[in-house]
Amino acid sequence: MAPSLTNETTGPHYRPAWAEVDLEAVRHNTAVLAARAAPAHLMAVVKADGYGHGAVAVALAALESGATWLGVALVEEGIELREAGIEGPILLLSEPPPDAADVVVGTALTPVVYTRRFIDALAKAAADAGRVEPFPVHLKVDTGMHRVGCDPAEAPDLARAVRRHDELALEGLLTHLAAADDPAEADYTAAQLTRFEAVRRELARARIRPALLHAANSAGLLSGAPACFSLVRCGIALYGIPPGPALEGAADLRPALSLRARVAAVRRLPAGERISYGLRYHLESDSTVAVVPMGYADGVARRLGEAGAQVLIGGRRRPMAGVVTMDQLMVDLGSDTCEPGDEVVLVGRQGDEEITASEWAQLLSTIPYEVCCSIGPRVPRRYRG
Repeated sequence: MAPSLTNETTGPHYRPAWAEVDLEAVRHNTAVLAARAAPAHLMAVVKADGYGHGAVAVALAALESGATWLGVALVEEGIELREAGIEGPILLLSEPPPDAADVVVGTALTPVVYTRRFIDALAKAAADAGRVEPFPVHLKVDTGMHRVGCDPAEAPDLARAVRRHDELALEGLLTHLAAADDPAEADYTAAQLTRFEAVRRELARARIRPALLHAANSAGLLSGAPACFSLVRCGIALYGIPPGPALEGAADLRPALSLRARVAAVRRLPAGERISYGLRYHLESDSTVAVVPMGYADGVARRLGEAGAQVLIGGRRRPMAGVVTMDQLMVDLGSDTCEPGDEVVLVGRQGDEEITASEWAQLLSTIPYEVCCSIGPRVPRRYRG
């Protein structure tokens, strides 16, 4: 089955609001990151529906441009890629439940492992499937993130447990860096890598030498931490967004996603009127107020307006007026005017102005990852390039 991609998410869309994804930007970013990672291979992380960009679309673009692996969080996400006709290695970044082992083997997803229970379930599933070749797995070690992975002291026993199963092969050894985006935590990152190297040496003494070693995420790659090994897992940088403020400009990355709509209605209101729920936004003078058909159900956080967020209309920054509602938000144009149907840019470029996901993240005291992943499923994705 050949990989396929339509120009837009399926189904009719009558509301003039959409997310535009520039696949040429994804290709560019992939090529930049692959060159930076070389001679290590590049994994394109497309979990969470490609960080809100569309997993299949991003995966295809990345594989065309230098990525050799894909990374997902869930078995369901791996299945989606397989059903789109995507072949080649797909890593499950967290160990799934044991009852998913049959599906993992059946769809040829490469799982991360860190418990005997899942290792045993996977071996049985591989045996039941009658595989001729051993099924590859990657052992994850917790060196300081303290999320998932085995304790470093447990790694040798788990590696031996994999080796005792003829149905399995220990293809990779990995860890995850907790703070590679923060220069103030450089010592912690170095300590994580030291623990990882100690595990690798311990396995080597037992004559266990996984072919693939990986630790670097986007931040690990762009910060210059000595963590590339043989495989690098890039997520947020693939989408043209720096993994942290300290890494702004660390590579020539292009934002791939913009969030756009068209003005739905225009009101002219006198000074003193108050706008939106709670009536917290006061017009200081006679103003034009535009209604934009996108709200917090679409990923535009309710508090953005009160936090000082702006949109672009006519190539100029305009303030959101009052709290964002579920399906709409209002914009204060002051003495200027606009017409229904005029384009509104919430994230992206219009003329010489640009609003970024990082700008929203700063206003919301969060990270741009959350901004992109929050864009809801009722916002269609349109693809360029």
